Amino acid sequence: MPLNSFGLIELTSIAAGFEVCDTMLKAAAVELLLSRSICSGKYLVLVCGDVGAVRASVEAGEQVGRHSLIDSFIIPNVHESIAPAISGVNKIEVLEALGIIESFSVASLIEAADAAVKTADVKIIEIRLAMALGGKAFVTLTGSVAAVRSAVESGAALVAAKGLLTNKVIIAQPRPELLREMI
Repeated sequence: MPLNSFGLIELTSIAAGFEVCDTMLKAAAVELLLSRSICSGKYLVLVCGDVGAVRASVEAGEQVGRHSLIDSFIIPNVHESIAPAISGVNKIEVLEALGIIESFSVASLIEAADAAVKTADVKIIEIRLAMALGGKAFVTLTGSVAAVRSAVESGAALVAAKGLLTNKVIIAQPRPELLREMI
């Protein structure tokens, strides 16, 4: 099954999360990447597959979970660095400029990370999804100062448009010790 599209639903209810996950998997031929509770009693369901199947799956899940829905997305042609960044930290040898986007929503943060890495020549270090973060999520990325600035602005604009941006930071010459904190 192609992993070219991602769909995610973020809910305020754990019970609704299980129901939404089941509905999404029954609605279309998608692969379940993540289904779990996260901080502050929220629940995430992340699926992948071809764009039509992902769209059908997310739309069915949104309908069932409409009373608990926080945020959702469908990303066609998701950037190949997103999945590894969600499942762990990408190996970065040299920390150039450092960019951070922080969101109150996991869904908007993943959308921001995808937009950021598609906007400029940056490498995503990590996408951290609301565990031990009070329900927040953040992405860290590195590259030249200009590339990081462009990427952060692009990604942060998506989150801000939803009213979910917590903060964005660009550090031009980060201390190398910061890289140890991210691995």
